Amino acid sequence: MKKLAPFFIIIAASLWGVDGIVLRPVLFTLPVTLVVFVESTIVAVLLTPFMFKYFGEIKNMDWGDWLAFIGVALLGGAIGTMAITRALFYVNYVNLSIVILIQKLQPVFAISLAAVYLKEKLPVEFFWWAVLAIIGAYFMTFGLNLPDLSNGDKTAVAALLSLLAAISFSSSTVLSKRALRNVGFELGTYLRFAITSVIMLFIVLIPGTITNITDISGKQFSIFIFIAFSTGGPAIFLYYYGLKRISASVTSICELAFPLTAVVLEYFVHGNILGPVQWIGASVLLISMLRVTSIRALPSKATDQ
Repeated sequence: MKKLAPFFIIIAASLWGVDGIVLRPVLFTLPVTLVVFVESTIVAVLLTPFMFKYFGEIKNMDWGDWLAFIGVALLGGAIGTMAITRALFYVNYVNLSIVILIQKLQPVFAISLAAVYLKEKLPVEFFWWAVLAIIGAYFMTFGLNLPDLSNGDKTAVAALLSLLAAISFSSSTVLSKRALRNVGFELGTYLRFAITSVIMLFIVLIPGTITNITDISGKQFSIFIFIAFSTGGPAIFLYYYGLKRISASVTSICELAFPLTAVVLEYFVHGNILGPVQWIGASVLLISMLRVTSIRALPSKATDQ
């Protein structure tokens, strides 16, 4: 199953692509903080009855584990999710190029943090394929063109928010690897959503955004439920299952399945046809990800499970 672990990451990242292009746009009229609070809380509530049998693992956690999970919830669950959602809302899902471009930098941050924090050591081959994957992702998205910056100030703000999301998600990937050291992926998934919902509760209570919960339409509530059963809880289950078995660096490259899925869905949902260069870029990205999945981090005490 360890050999299949990277593919669980790829499936999870693909689900997040579906979330960003197909599902999340329906929530455009709601405050971003409320969106993140509701989706994380629904998943936490739904998972609670199934988690009792795993609560015994909590005794295995030390203060470092708890700090790592709080960091994951704060950076990945709260800040990162709010930032990428706000970036997409800000450009009205029309000019996605700059948002997706910045997200391609996420592996750079993650690999750097994994080397410093987790002391992950990787063979030179990994970096060759990692660079090829990022280059392929770029050409898949833009072809031979430059990113569209025609939205002026909106694009600049979206770019900054996307950069914040990339840094937050990459930090969350590294911290998640540390957080899962003494617990299973099941409890890890639950703690990620439960702690995020508590953090987001304070964020929506302080400015009074919680009162906007009455503005959620029936269709939007259905989307929240669908997210909870697809791109929310199940995606994180798959992600943590894979992350517990492979390095954070390899995980970050597999996460490039997100922009791949986003670009493909743009074609099917919005009719944005891929050109020859984009197809070549997609092929390079796919081949690079497949090659990276076979690479293992060199032995390191910091990454032993």
